[in-house]
Amino acid sequence: MRNLLLFFLLLLAVHFVRRWWQRSDAPQERGAEQAAPAEPERMVGCAHCGLLVPESEAVSDGGRDFCSPEHAHLGVGGGH
Repeated sequence: MRNLLLFFLLLLAVHFVRRWWQRSDAPQERGAEQAAPAEPERMVGCAHCGLLVPESEAVSDGGRDFCSPEHAHLGVGGGH
């Protein structure tokens, strides 16, 4: 009976130590997750079809932006 009581007390102590350990780590994790949000990226319209794409993904040709290399090759307008 005495050994059983000591075993449960040991389990209880381990439980509280783990909870305390997790709490001490939590603020560091929350700080990493709450990093400043990225700035929204400017959207540009494809000169061929009008689709809006992020500026970093747009294909520029002759001072105009396109959604893909194929549309840059086809040029301005709806020449389907």
